[in-house]
Amino acid sequence: MRCFIPPRNLRVESGDMADAPKCGPSCRRQIRLDAFDEINERRVDDVCLTIFYKPHTISLLLAFIAFLIYFAFTRDDQILEDNLWDGLLCVFFFFMIISVLAFPNGPFTRPHPAVWRMVFGMSVLYLMFLIIALFQSFENLRQIQYWFFPDLKYFHIDSEKEYGVDCWNITLENIWSHLDVFVVGHFFGWTMKAVLIRHYGICWTISVTWEITEMAFAHLLPNFVECWWDAVILDVLVCNGLGIWFGMQICRFLEMRTYKWECIKDIDSISGKLRRAVLQFTPESVTKLSWLDPSSSYLRILAVTELVIFWQITELNTFFLKHIFEVPPEHPLSLARLALISIIVAPTVRQFYSYVTNTRVKRVGTQCWVFGAIMMTEALVCIKFGLKLFESTKVFNIVGWLVFQLALSCLCVYFCIKWQTRCISLKKKRRGFAEGDALDALDVLTEEDDEKKDT
Repeated sequence: MRCFIPPRNLRVESGDMADAPKCGPSCRRQIRLDAFDEINERRVDDVCLTIFYKPHTISLLLAFIAFLIYFAFTRDDQILEDNLWDGLLCVFFFFMIISVLAFPNGPFTRPHPAVWRMVFGMSVLYLMFLIIALFQSFENLRQIQYWFFPDLKYFHIDSEKEYGVDCWNITLENIWSHLDVFVVGHFFGWTMKAVLIRHYGICWTISVTWEITEMAFAHLLPNFVECWWDAVILDVLVCNGLGIWFGMQICRFLEMRTYKWECIKDIDSISGKLRRAVLQFTPESVTKLSWLDPSSSYLRILAVTELVIFWQITELNTFFLKHIFEVPPEHPLSLARLALISIIVAPTVRQFYSYVTNTRVKRVGTQCWVFGAIMMTEALVCIKFGLKLFESTKVFNIVGWLVFQLALSCLCVYFCIKWQTRCISLKKKRRGFAEGDALDALDVLTEEDDEKKDT
């Protein structure tokens, strides 16, 4: 007996899978596996250039063996530092090859699944490094840090720029002095967050709660001390607000488009081929996300609240790591970690969204799991090596921050559901009015036709 298996792009709500006709336990298990594969091992549809999607395992193995033979027997191995550097780079390169061969694609296939497999591989390597760091002493970690980046020996966290100075001197000169490269970073950062989350309420909640987070931890991180107009006007309303609006406009534009991809081999002109090659780095399709709706369960509300809080912890890790290990924001080490976390977040949010909203998905994706492990391990690293810093912690501030985070997140979710319920009811009323007007117009035409027949 054949079982009913809904298509991959069908959204199944609570209870739909159980009510599917002729669907037994094995069928439901297959449905769950297909739904999980959609976010963890997504297949590439309509493969055009098959050479880029065929496995080349033997070729990669032979190439890597030739690479090892050449560099192992031709390079100068008399300098210890060069040996360590070359060995680490070779380990990284070989691990990226293993990532391409063995790790899952994740939820994305553009520009190529191999790219997202390597992203997953880099996240695994970063997690392994954090675990190794947990078993070291602070002095040993500093020596390793100075070995990789000798310039950090001469940097001290006290030399950072202070923002909470002369706050009541509200002049154009003072305001202009607060406009630096971080203003651009705020704007583009929130544009990316809006593109990933695609929900005004959740984005604004994270934006506002982050300013509260800065106030709660300002006694530990001097960089968090800001003027009131800097935090409220420049950060929340201007930089964050414009970034959220711009990101949502990008999402709206992409969601309204109809996607029909043409094979590059079927394009005749060179300019058309180049344009198609560039478009390969854009999303294959963009669907509208619905984090919350009037029928949301308490578990979904709790999951969205967790998203807000986990985002705060990830941001806090960034600033505590820079402060504890004394790394300037513009240093390549800080920028590399920020870039890696930014790339990892994209598949993580997509997998978390599917886990929260799709009843067929019973477990989180592997990238989401690894990101959660990274977030918590970074927090443990900060706590272990920042004990002297946390000795001056004001317990009242931290408890108040936790309570405020939970309360504001729950309020945001509640008002988002109420707002969406109101929008749905208004749409139904407008649809009813439109249908009523159409029926009235049809009655008028019918009456006119009857009068013409009588005359």
